[in-house]
Amino acid sequence: MPNPKRKHSKTRTAKRRTHYKATAPTVATCSNCGSSVLFHRVCPECGFYRGKLAIEKKATA
Repeated sequence: MPNPKRKHSKTRTAKRRTHYKATAPTVATCSNCGSSVLFHRVCPECGFYRGKLAIEKKATA
């Protein structure tokens, strides 16, 4: 297998990696309780998903 003849410079490596960046997750508001929820996931506060009860949350008292 061929190997590189010379080391790639830090500038060249950085130029290649300019497009590797993290994106913030898209957040929606729960239609039931109004808390922020990631898309396509059950609300961690109330347990609703798309207006229907998905998981039963235990009452904390």
